[in-house]
Amino acid sequence: MAALADPSATLTNGLASALERVAALHPDCDLANPGTPSATVAVLRQRHAELDYLVLADSPVVLEEAGGDHTVITDLRVDDVLPELRAEVESYETHTPEHREALRRLVLAQRQVRNTQDGYWVAAAKPEAAQHCVTGSTKLGDVRSAAVMSDGVSRLVTEYSTATWEQVFSTLRMEGPNGLIASVRKTEAMDPTGRRWPRYKSGDDATVAYCCW
Repeated sequence: MAALADPSATLTNGLASALERVAALHPDCDLANPGTPSATVAVLRQRHAELDYLVLADSPVVLEEAGGDHTVITDLRVDDVLPELRAEVESYETHTPEHREALRRLVLAQRQVRNTQDGYWVAAAKPEAAQHCVTGSTKLGDVRSAAVMSDGVSRLVTEYSTATWEQVFSTLRMEGPNGLIASVRKTEAMDPTGRRWPRYKSGDDATVAYCCW
């Protein structure tokens, strides 16, 4: 937040500065370890009559345009990494020993290619990760509202196919983020072991910020 308070700072440079500052707070940690904590990033910033957006990994920014269409900004490069191991994880029901073991192997393998040219990028200890973000800008007047969310929410559309983006934004207008997250949890409860919708876990972190003008 502090790095991006200056409207002249680009989102890329702001994120790089933030990653560098956070890493500097942990001089006694082995930040080169592949298991270093990491996170996806999704940023939406209003700057005068413009909206700037930045996405790193699979937490999307979704724009509801004035004409009713929806633009989804996301980064799904992680889906192209280790497809065989991903498929193995999804072949088992959640909460089974086989699923846990396959997921363990996938996570260990992902750590080896995370934040490398041959893998995918997330926010961790390397400021250079910011250079691999998906970024852009759009005119504020062209956007009716926007949602910044974790993939634990967007999967309602992208993986479960139980809602459209139009329905997602209708829920946000009528019931707010809590209502949308409740819809996600209700959907997941219909398939607690991942038989209908194969996935890593029964329910993922679900976060939404809803912005309207």
